[in-house]
Amino acid sequence: MLSRVADSVFWLSRYVERAENVARFLDVNMHMTLDLGDSLSQQWEPLVATTGDYKTFSERHGPATRDSVWQFLTFDRKNPNSIVSCLYSARENARTIRGSLPSEVWEELNKFYLFVRGADVPNALENTTHFLGEVKRYSQLLVGIMESLMSRNEAWHFGRMGRNLERADKTSRILDVKYFILLPTTSEVAAPLDVIQWAALLKSASALEMYRRVRGRIAPEHVVGFLMLDQDFPRSVRYCLSRAEESLRAITGSPKGTFQLKAEKLLGRLRSEFEFTQAADIIHSGLHEFIDRVQLSINEVDAAIFDSFFATQPIANVSEQSQSQSQSQSQSSSTAE
Repeated sequence: MLSRVADSVFWLSRYVERAENVARFLDVNMHMTLDLGDSLSQQWEPLVATTGDYKTFSERHGPATRDSVWQFLTFDRKNPNSIVSCLYSARENARTIRGSLPSEVWEELNKFYLFVRGADVPNALENTTHFLGEVKRYSQLLVGIMESLMSRNEAWHFGRMGRNLERADKTSRILDVKYFILLPTTSEVAAPLDVIQWAALLKSASALEMYRRVRGRIAPEHVVGFLMLDQDFPRSVRYCLSRAEESLRAITGSPKGTFQLKAEKLLGRLRSEFEFTQAADIIHSGLHEFIDRVQLSINEVDAAIFDSFFATQPIANVSEQSQSQSQSQSQSSSTAE
């Protein structure tokens, strides 16, 4: 498979997933401000810090407000990790390989981009639930089309691997929103306010119903365990890492338990760590610290994948090589603490 095609499919999936998860970051904070009012009115700055873009934001916008954070994370074309920028990048990747994708993928992605680009900003800010819901719906529709229409070949595996690595990172960051923004004082743990916060967090990951069926009563330790360690829920970090590893091995042909590439070794080691970790261990060692280690490990896997598959283009092919490097740097910016 051409490195250019693999690179574009990989990043197409990542950018679409990233756009959806930025919407989820905003969604959890919007829900909390609606439910709790002024008590969370000053919590927009930590939200930008959680996405890894605080330095860029502060240089351009100064103090964080609801409107400035919304604009920066949603419609700011100068922010490479805003929703509109992610969709532009996904669309450009799809455009360069249209012949390798089902036509429906291009059509729906184009509709998705045009919907966000053409949105009325003041109206979207006044109707955040509808707008963010549409972003998530478009993303899920696009993933469904790719799952339904693409042959299970290398292109599909590169797309699934990219999507699941991105999702693993962003699910961990949704939990980090709780750490930075919603973490109550010790006296408030298990109080009604704390339960409302954790429920909003689960809802932002579309996990509330599945969590209640598996765990029932909401408790911080169980929520952490469900979103980080559950082996059946498709947005849990453990599940995403397992699917990414499956696709990587399908691409390389390595049997389970062996590896040919550094990326396989790193991803296998990270995935296996989740098999021997319990939620109580994560909370005891520190939720933020554990998430930080996971994100650094995912960054190492990203770099190894780039070196193995996308950095092998001819030196003369400067434009394509630059695109891959630019996308890799954008991802690093997105996941930097």
